[in-house]
Amino acid sequence: MTLRAVLAGTGSALPRTRVSNAELAERVDTSDEWIVERTGIRFRHIAEPDETTATLGADAARQALAAAGLQPADIGLIIVATATPDNTFPASATKVQAILGTPDCIAFDVAAVCSGFLYAVSVADSMLRTGAAKHALVIGSETFSRILDWEDRTTCVLFGDGAGAVVLSAKDVDDDQGILATRLHAEGQYCDMLYVDGGPSTTGTVGHVRMQGREVFRHAVTNLAAVLGEVMADVGLSADQIDWVVPHQANKRIIDATAKKLGLPAERVVLTVDQHANTSAASVPLALDLAVRDGRIKRGDLVVLEAMGGGFTWGAAVLRV
Repeated sequence: MTLRAVLAGTGSALPRTRVSNAELAERVDTSDEWIVERTGIRFRHIAEPDETTATLGADAARQALAAAGLQPADIGLIIVATATPDNTFPASATKVQAILGTPDCIAFDVAAVCSGFLYAVSVADSMLRTGAAKHALVIGSETFSRILDWEDRTTCVLFGDGAGAVVLSAKDVDDDQGILATRLHAEGQYCDMLYVDGGPSTTGTVGHVRMQGREVFRHAVTNLAAVLGEVMADVGLSADQIDWVVPHQANKRIIDATAKKLGLPAERVVLTVDQHANTSAASVPLALDLAVRDGRIKRGDLVVLEAMGGGFTWGAAVLRV
């Protein structure tokens, strides 16, 4: 028997307001055709004032708990991956804990932008296997619309708000169920290619997203293909053995180029960027939940998760559902 972190349930939450490219073009110098051609995005959800990173995260967590057949009191660890916390402190994870009514447990945030959920999964996996908790809530939640410059059409059309969550449970298994391997990377010298131009320690302001799109695209395709190769090699897998890839939903062209580089057929790649845009740390768990709930991803499937974000940070994980 081997103790592993096993996927017990998934959940997601989206803000009430859905914005199409055509609606966005009414306030920004852009068009539906321009956005779709370059990104594959058609819609995004934008949070209303009463919808925050913590409230969306809690809504996604409730769904994941229900899917896992667990109660808030069963959770011993809450990790929220976010670049847009409700406050500088306390951690949004503690606010989720309060909303859910989870009793005293470990709760903290992880900040690795779009790779945050992969980082959080890796941390939770380690903590569960060392006995820190029996059940963990791992949440990616973002309100990226709050840090967008709505005059900059090169960035504001790309992002949306939302949350996704998973319950991971420590379980003794006699097969290859659960998280089999994770790989994480960071290269801080590229931080000026994708960043927010503000912060408590520098400007004392929230700031806005700034990006060098072409450079980000180039690094994303190279880094994501490499880390997918690494994590599959760690468990002795080839591309034809993978049932599903759940990628970070940043740009359809990046997703397509990465899949092509690895020889992965498009029909085995979960794609939601057209409906949600780039929801940063929420994008992978959002896409995972959608594919689980519509029946594509089933028990026993071998699934690879991957993401890259500002920092640069990037990572991947392999799990048997």
